Amino acid sequence: MKKRYIILPLLCVCTAMAAQDNIENHHHAEDSTDVFYRHLNLNEVTVTGVTGNTKLKFATAPVSIVSPQLLRSTASTNIIDAIARQPGVSQLTTGGSISKPIIRGLGYNRVVVLSEGVRQEGQQWGDEHGVEVDGSSVGSVEILKGPASLMYGSDAMAGVVILHAQPTLAEGEIQANVSTEYQTNNGLFGYSLQIAGNQQGFVWDARYSDKMAHAYKNKYDGYVPGSQFRERAGRLMLGINKSWGHSRLTWTAYHLTPGIVEGERDEMTGELVCSSGSPTSYSKSLPFQQVKHYKAVWDNSFNLPSGYLKAIIGYQQNRRQEFEESADDYELYFKLHTLTYDLRYITNEWDGWTLSTGIGGMYQQSGNEGEEYLIPDYRLFDFGLYATATKSLGERWTLSGGVRYDHRRLHGDALEEVGAMRFTDFTRHFNGMTGSVGAVCNINDHFNLRLNLARGFRTPNMSELASNGVHEGSIRYELGSQELKAEYSLQADLGIDFTSPYVSAQLALFANRIDNYIFTHRLQEEIEPGYLTYAYTQGDARLLGFEAGFDFHPIHAVHFSNTFSYVDAQLMHQPEETKYLPFTPAPRWSSELKWELFHHSHSTIAHHHSHLAPRTSFFNNLYVAAGLDCYLRQTHIYSADDTETETPGYALLSLSAGTDIQLKGKKVAELYVTADNLLNHAYQSHLSRLKYADENVVTGRRGVYNMGRNITFKLVVPIKL
Repeated sequence: MKKRYIILPLLCVCTAMAAQDNIENHHHAEDSTDVFYRHLNLNEVTVTGVTGNTKLKFATAPVSIVSPQLLRSTASTNIIDAIARQPGVSQLTTGGSISKPIIRGLGYNRVVVLSEGVRQEGQQWGDEHGVEVDGSSVGSVEILKGPASLMYGSDAMAGVVILHAQPTLAEGEIQANVSTEYQTNNGLFGYSLQIAGNQQGFVWDARYSDKMAHAYKNKYDGYVPGSQFRERAGRLMLGINKSWGHSRLTWTAYHLTPGIVEGERDEMTGELVCSSGSPTSYSKSLPFQQVKHYKAVWDNSFNLPSGYLKAIIGYQQNRRQEFEESADDYELYFKLHTLTYDLRYITNEWDGWTLSTGIGGMYQQSGNEGEEYLIPDYRLFDFGLYATATKSLGERWTLSGGVRYDHRRLHGDALEEVGAMRFTDFTRHFNGMTGSVGAVCNINDHFNLRLNLARGFRTPNMSELASNGVHEGSIRYELGSQELKAEYSLQADLGIDFTSPYVSAQLALFANRIDNYIFTHRLQEEIEPGYLTYAYTQGDARLLGFEAGFDFHPIHAVHFSNTFSYVDAQLMHQPEETKYLPFTPAPRWSSELKWELFHHSHSTIAHHHSHLAPRTSFFNNLYVAAGLDCYLRQTHIYSADDTETETPGYALLSLSAGTDIQLKGKKVAELYVTADNLLNHAYQSHLSRLKYADENVVTGRRGVYNMGRNITFKLVVPIKL
């Protein structure tokens, strides 16, 4: 296969070493300057979200890669929280344990999350339904920004978050890993144990993780009852790696018991009401959820003379229970079964061409087993056929494109309750044609130019079509509409990257037009006393925005990086109060100044600075950093019927430090300390659902505020057996 060299685009300069850390199986880390400069010609970095495995240099659409080292050094309560600071990425939060990815202003069923090679399916339509994946089991993250329906079908309208497992070890290696962390704000304590190996091509990887936290606190609310959670997860992978390819079986189990933050306040004092127990207790208290997610995936890859064939099949079961009155009796209980499959063939490169074709889809069955209902029992079947191609024109131009056809069938069952029809029997069929075309021009060793045009497709989900009930997690009554049409989008992307030894910059512009955009709006009447009523509707929308990045590293040990993300999302032909799409992320500027004090490297640059860090040093890769996240005021809101309100701007200061600990020149541990919201600023994220909880009658402030100052201590101990 023809070798090509790659210049890394700066979607975020501090992640430039992302895939290299992954490929080297966690060998001694490079410092970011060396990695950035020495691996400008890095051939191994690939992305998996376009035609087969495509080198990052030739990806026509924007891609961000979050490295293993960055994941380990980031303080977070879940995996989406850990990646939410990437340019163009945000999170919708409901309490401490639940976060949903938002890419360029779009989320919910418009973002596909891939874990263990299959799409994660777990009631992601709900505000309080997070991603049921153990963050400790994630080796690196790949974020595709923009319509990816070509490869992933319906729902990949905003993009794809690919959670990669850690790579299998080299032949003959056996390694263990122990990690633990503690967070001061919510008393979070977690640990993870892993052992993996590769003996004569037989590979295995086993992990167990446990995490618990009591209620978090902030300056205005004190402790927030219902924000406590308990998380336990296990993973086992068994497989074989041979010259013909690989075959692996992976089983995962994930249990999460999050509280439900209701935001109820005492009418006299304005303080949040704690229904039972102490807010610093790790025990569950009413109301709470019980989420269990099980997954089995069989992943196969076969090397053929002209390319390779990938076949992957997965089964998932998601159980979601809500307990309101008694810890022994659930009111709401969804049980979702999902079978996914994907078969694709990717050719080797010949004469500059690479082709890929495949078929993929899923079958779902969801049932209600509780006493309360929000959506009906339903069945879903879909499949998609696609073909893609890339063509290299010399060393500078790469063209790519493809087409896809999708069919989806949804059937909802009728339900009669107390002599009235809560749900009617219905069936909907959706068909979609999507595609994309793009080009990359490697202008010279410093500049890359990217152009891409993609059509996205998304069918309404069952919540949007047929909701009729109280949604406790979002504190409202929801009504669906069986008349909703499928969404179609057309997005244009333009990007330019600049790299040099001392300055790096990136600019990505996008324009997105969505026909039949589905959203909720508030109705005046209350169907259920005490709950605001929201109904699903749709209209045409357009989104414009950009991400910009700039990294200045004037000397070997110092980096000053900045990113800015902005999206303007509007409904077409609407008056001022209904002009903007609800819950659009506020503009964000993120800045970090990082100083690397001690670094051991065999690079020429490090050799010239060897006096800074003798080989006998107890520390290696020691750094300190100061960060500032500025969220501008969000005034672009859907204000009709008090659907949402403006959010003031705020800035959050953070400090962090990390190091490898060495004994006799051998790394024995990694230690990280991070202080987030250092000044203990009281703020509300524009994407926090808790912003619309009850008003404090004493202070006049509405809703619940986000977490205050939080200091995280994390220790990672690798053990080579």
